[in-house]
Amino acid sequence: MVPLTDRILDHFPDPTILLDGRRAVVYANGAARDLLDISGVGQDLAMSLRHPRVLDAVDEVLGRNENRTVEVTLPGNTTRNFEMHVSGVPPAPDTKSIGAVLVLRDQTTARRAEQMRADFVANASHELRSPLAALLGFIETLEGPAGGDEDTRVRFLGIMLREAKRMAGLIDDLLTLSRVEINEHVRPTAPVDIAGVLLNVTEALSVQAKASNMPIRVNYGTGLPTVHGEADQLFQVFRNLIENAIRYGGKGEAIDIRVEPADRIPGTGRSGIAVKVTDHGDGIPADAIPRLTERFYRVDKARSKSVGGTGLGLAIVKHIINRHRGHLGVESQIGKGSTFTVYLPAEAPRQGMLPSGEPVALPSSGKP
Repeated sequence: MVPLTDRILDHFPDPTILLDGRRAVVYANGAARDLLDISGVGQDLAMSLRHPRVLDAVDEVLGRNENRTVEVTLPGNTTRNFEMHVSGVPPAPDTKSIGAVLVLRDQTTARRAEQMRADFVANASHELRSPLAALLGFIETLEGPAGGDEDTRVRFLGIMLREAKRMAGLIDDLLTLSRVEINEHVRPTAPVDIAGVLLNVTEALSVQAKASNMPIRVNYGTGLPTVHGEADQLFQVFRNLIENAIRYGGKGEAIDIRVEPADRIPGTGRSGIAVKVTDHGDGIPADAIPRLTERFYRVDKARSKSVGGTGLGLAIVKHIINRHRGHLGVESQIGKGSTFTVYLPAEAPRQGMLPSGEPVALPSSGKP
């Protein structure tokens, strides 16, 4: 039977670990097990948390009944920032072999908010400078020598409207990217109907695809596992990819979407599903593929702007997929087209650990 103290600790939202005097794990609550993949009691903390500052702080605390607070960054699918508190436990009959308590307080959201504000100001000021300068130039011209020229006025107003719409789209994408990044470390847990998401996307883009004479064909494989995620964000992922296929694919060519099981997701080893979006356009140069998800990177700047691209679409896609602990793959051949593959992991039963080491099931907590 799990002791009352341990059952209480298991409901703490912050990862909490009890250590003995030799730095071995006496108990880890559910949040700590999920974060650090601690598989059993008795193992040295260094087996799960290989961070020099953490281990140094724990060693300083053990046996001295002192307290330490350090900031640590843990790598993974998404980098997470924590403020770690280590407190020594004085020897007492009711504490048995516990020498220290380690608590990790997640500061990721606060740090991301700070970085988001800095990035937004830097990106907005850089990308909006040119269209704003163009608008000011047109306005000054219309107020001056071209004020009475009706043809010039109509032409300039058309350009000004296009530039204003581009700036509005850019700001919308910057805000979307900021919202995605700030919660990227929090994995969605709700089951998602991928077929329903793709149906909504294809319906939303049907007019655009029909105007370009580009039918969208969707094929589903068999034995598809359940995936968990946020439907609105996944809608945005597939809308971006399919809209890019319409923009950059060959006019009159079909866009093929295939959903199939994935035995192994690149970089994770987990199983899941793969959603492949294939166009039959000009393709992407091999040296450009690694840079596609960079902010504001465009393979063809002139063409991207002419079709309304902001250069942020694939950056948004990348961060949403990271939040879902998935992977984005890109394959392309010049003159034959491109395939963007979204890998999403299947939801496997989460496993925890009793103080005895016995496994126990834990509840499961949307081209530039």
